[in-house]
Amino acid sequence: MQINGLNKTTLLDYPGHLAATIFIGGCNMRCPFCHNASLVTKVSSQPIIPKDQVLAFLDKRKSILEGVCITGGEPTLYPCLPDFIKEIKAMDYKVKLDTNGTNPTMLKQLYEDNLIDYVAMDIKNSKEKYSLSTGVKNFDISSVEDSVDFLLNSTFDYEFRTTIVKEHHEEKDIISIGQWIKGARSYYLQSYEDSGDVISPGLTAHDKETLEKYVQVLAPYVNKVSIRGL
Repeated sequence: MQINGLNKTTLLDYPGHLAATIFIGGCNMRCPFCHNASLVTKVSSQPIIPKDQVLAFLDKRKSILEGVCITGGEPTLYPCLPDFIKEIKAMDYKVKLDTNGTNPTMLKQLYEDNLIDYVAMDIKNSKEKYSLSTGVKNFDISSVEDSVDFLLNSTFDYEFRTTIVKEHHEEKDIISIGQWIKGARSYYLQSYEDSGDVISPGLTAHDKETLEKYVQVLAPYVNKVSIRGL
């Protein structure tokens, strides 16, 4: 497992918990709007933080921090992820996993082994435009569909989320996503921001009024929908 970053304290990444965020390098998508491009396209040149160093930090801060968010890149690419999380859970941390949903087998394993407490899964776009937003030609969406179905029928906390980009998303896409994840507990629209480390610079965000309209059209499908990043 390649750990390329550690945010030692955050109130944003794990809803309701003071947490640390661990950034895992490598991804099987090339989303044009990805805001962690260096962890995707330049992962071999990124500094590596030894796992033992991260675990030592977490052990030292376990009386202060409540949770750990594991993000990427795409953490579920690594077969050793469950063992890594076991070491974190042994310190009594809650664990949140960020994922693109392409490894439903591992997602289910982590759930069955009580290794994750919260999942945030990206929905890149409507099914019809998934290849556009993953940056992967002829992207096979079946694994993502499996993960969506699993979360919709799960008993633990999760959220779906979509980074909304003007060049990628229009109202019909938002409605299609709503129909796809109908019955979801929580769905967040994240307004696109150019972090300075995106795969395809030059993309833009919708205005606030458009995002608010998207929330309205999603209301019949999702129990809770709101906007992040405004």
